[in-house]
Amino acid sequence: MVIIMKITLVCLLVLAVLLLISACAGKNLNEDRVLASLHFKEGKAANYESTTMTTGDGGKISSIFKMLSSEGKPKKPVPSVKTDLKSLDINEEVIIWFGHSSYMIQTGGKRLLVDPVLSENASPIPFTNGPFEGTKIYEPDDIPEVDYMIITHDHYDHLSKPTVKGIKKKVGRVICPLGVGKYLKSWGYPEDKIVEMDWEEDYELESGFTIYCVTARHFSGRGLFSQSSTLWAAYLLETPEHKIYIGGDSGYGEHFKNQGERFGSVDIAFLENGQYDEGWAKIHMMPEETLAAAAALRTKYLVPVHNSKYKLSLHNWNTPLTDLTALHNNPDMVLVTPVIGEKTPLWDVNHQYTRWWTYEQTFAEAADEQKSTGLVKEH
Repeated sequence: MVIIMKITLVCLLVLAVLLLISACAGKNLNEDRVLASLHFKEGKAANYESTTMTTGDGGKISSIFKMLSSEGKPKKPVPSVKTDLKSLDINEEVIIWFGHSSYMIQTGGKRLLVDPVLSENASPIPFTNGPFEGTKIYEPDDIPEVDYMIITHDHYDHLSKPTVKGIKKKVGRVICPLGVGKYLKSWGYPEDKIVEMDWEEDYELESGFTIYCVTARHFSGRGLFSQSSTLWAAYLLETPEHKIYIGGDSGYGEHFKNQGERFGSVDIAFLENGQYDEGWAKIHMMPEETLAAAAALRTKYLVPVHNSKYKLSLHNWNTPLTDLTALHNNPDMVLVTPVIGEKTPLWDVNHQYTRWWTYEQTFAEAADEQKSTGLVKEH
């Protein structure tokens, strides 16, 4: 059995290599801007802080094998609620989380869609990194018209060809990091609908709505020959009434403190909390770092994303939310933990959230956990 599993892993790795070699979208839309950018060196994007891809045992084949196994995946369907997105009143101030790092924001009469990856794998390799049972509840046809689609970087769990192609007639404009636009163009998006941004740039979407492209600490690449050829980013969306931090993948770093000082404070921050490990500690955050980043940004509401839909790390599927809620003790910051797919109100400090990720536990196990960690205040 072990030999068969090893052969299967080798076959998958060979397939991955072939697919990654073929993952190319051609020439950049704004090659002159890439060449002139201070954030590219010899055609490769670079972090401000020295950042290693793997640390410790992060690059071991055994780690890859464990990630592809069923260990740590949910034993039952993950709770979810399918909302009729097309029936939503555009004036409702709400968010819909699709699991992992995909979500829709309605605010100020505008609708924004962030990193939409709906029902497909979070990698180019068939039969790997598929969504957990219960989380595959939306298809492109379910998505309503959106004013803006925002992409943080080009990794497969944030930029999905099937989803993005499937909704292209519904998207008003795309905001993406420098270099990513070539993928959108190759998938049928007109160039005049694609806005590529470099770090520290801002762009007025329309009167009263400005988006700022800010640094993150990560990497990019959809193929073996495209590693770090495009930029990765986070964004600060300023509306007439609120500041919304749209975080992509990022390791912890000084940039959070700098951005907190730059913008004063934010009303809500979407920050990664999941798929972390000591083996890649510089490019993803541990739960305590997610909370530290939120504090540095001086956010009033924190939405932890990058969890509960895919297994892209070694921890149990629900460990990120279990650990984050146990560590959260800031009475001035509301922890927003919606069920996948449910309509969640914005700016409501009294909204009650359940510990839906503990649904696999027995009552006695849940009681023991609360006794050992202390009752974490949930809003």
